[in-house]
Amino acid sequence: MIKNVLGILLIAAVFFGCGDGEEKRYVSASSGDINSIVVVSDNLLWENNVGEAIRDILAASVEGLSKDEPQFSMSQMPTEVFTGFAKKNRTVLKIEKGKEAATQIARDAYAKPQTLVVISGQTNDEIIEQIKENSAKIINAFKKTEITERQRRTSKSLFDDSQIRENLGVSLQFPTAYRIAKSEDNFFWIRRDIETGNVDLLVYEVPLSAIRKGDSAVVDVVRVRDSIGKIHIEGAIENSYMATEPAFTPFISDAIIDNKPAYETRGLWDLKNAFMSGPFINYAIEDKVNNRYIIAEGYVFAPSIAKRDYVFELESIIKSIAIK
Repeated sequence: MIKNVLGILLIAAVFFGCGDGEEKRYVSASSGDINSIVVVSDNLLWENNVGEAIRDILAASVEGLSKDEPQFSMSQMPTEVFTGFAKKNRTVLKIEKGKEAATQIARDAYAKPQTLVVISGQTNDEIIEQIKENSAKIINAFKKTEITERQRRTSKSLFDDSQIRENLGVSLQFPTAYRIAKSEDNFFWIRRDIETGNVDLLVYEVPLSAIRKGDSAVVDVVRVRDSIGKIHIEGAIENSYMATEPAFTPFISDAIIDNKPAYETRGLWDLKNAFMSGPFINYAIEDKVNNRYIIAEGYVFAPSIAKRDYVFELESIIKSIAIK
């Protein structure tokens, strides 16, 4: 009898505990594909202007890809079936009509890790207004969760980056599926072969003076990457090398990497004098302590297939950078 009581108490201790006067709650592990969001709403809302507003924002095309691909893939389920295993999805957007207008973001409500965004309003117009007004906050919440998840999966089998750390003073977490194909003059070309092509990373440094601030930044980023491409990324055909696609204006924005200001540039590359091209994502990270920019760029060559998730993988790797 005593053993039974002790067993019950032990099980209870696993699931519940006391801390600061509050009851701790056990939640199971979340699940779901990367960049896939479950939308919980009544079917009529999903099929009318509320659903249209959601799709306009969360399924907007990713910048810098050669073909339109949505930022997030979405599946919808009616509110009444959002029970049991369905609640374990890692990223959930829930629409609640007939309640006070609000946008709330909850962490680990039904599973861990999980981001649950709840948007409410008395009418369709109020819900749509909440979606539009809080679009940046909603996207950032979901994207942060997905970057963290992508990095968690990467961490299961990490490549030894000691060579990069010793030469550049930069730590970078990428999986063992990649290999260092070229390393010279503090330049690293890191590659992963895929069935239809390759997914590559470039890491190197340039002086702070190489990239000016303001409107000139995008011009300088393109100039730097084109000069590096001509020197280091040669094609199989004579006089072929990587450069920025001139017919496609790159997108540039401010970012923070390793708590340092950075420029994020997305665009298309092509192989001069050859027939190869694809998307790239480039980060110029300001390292004032060492009077330099660390340039970390990922690019994809994968003809005729979707490239969003490959670019996202590269983004998650670059965002793991730690500069000494």
